[in-house]
Amino acid sequence: MTKSPATTHKKPSATAKKKPSAPNGKTTSAQNIASTAAPARGARRKLQTRQRLLDAALSLMSSRGMEGVAINEITDKADVGFGSFYNHFESKEAIYAVLIDTFFEEFADTLEESTANLEDPAEIIAVSIRHTMRRASDDPVWGRFLLREGLSEHALDRGLGRRLLRDIQNGVASGRFGAADITMCFLAVGGMVLTAIAAQLALLGHTDAQAKALFAAGEHLGPIDQRTSAMCLQILGLKQKEAMAISIGVFENT
Repeated sequence: MTKSPATTHKKPSATAKKKPSAPNGKTTSAQNIASTAAPARGARRKLQTRQRLLDAALSLMSSRGMEGVAINEITDKADVGFGSFYNHFESKEAIYAVLIDTFFEEFADTLEESTANLEDPAEIIAVSIRHTMRRASDDPVWGRFLLREGLSEHALDRGLGRRLLRDIQNGVASGRFGAADITMCFLAVGGMVLTAIAAQLALLGHTDAQAKALFAAGEHLGPIDQRTSAMCLQILGLKQKEAMAISIGVFENT
């Protein structure tokens, strides 16, 4: 009588182990967390890369303008692969447009909030000018970028320039400003603010004694942003005393 061959049992391999699962074949909470962690990390990395590209473009374009900067310079400064640029922006013009929206439109929205409770057009302009000049002083890269944009062909139809023109028009329409030529008043006020910002930036760390003496001569009248605001209001038709009072008082309450 022959014996039937013994049944052999194979030792299960490590790779054959099944992943734990919940009853009824449902995935566990741990599995759900693991499946979403990688996409979440990927999204964060993508946002970080995009922000590095924006910061690099702002730094370069603030000193050389959009036309003077190449895409490879942006990616090199951001420490990002050249091809990765196109995962975030279609072109150099596209990243420039985002910079305008991000750094100027959002700041202009902040100014709108700061002046929302003000009804006097003179007060609105005074607060806006002083906040803009202080922002430029606190963030020189932003200030230099503002200078370039303020002198571009888009000055009238974008961001701060468009809103300044609107505020001047409102002041003239209400009779608060006695300006007869709105266009020239806009150019005079805008030009003065940009020139004052340029002077602020030039004096940061400046060691030239003559330049320092020039600005020190008026320091007893107040900081340069206050004096600029007051002079702009005088351009729009206010008397010196009232213009200075508005520039000092309203800003301290915003």
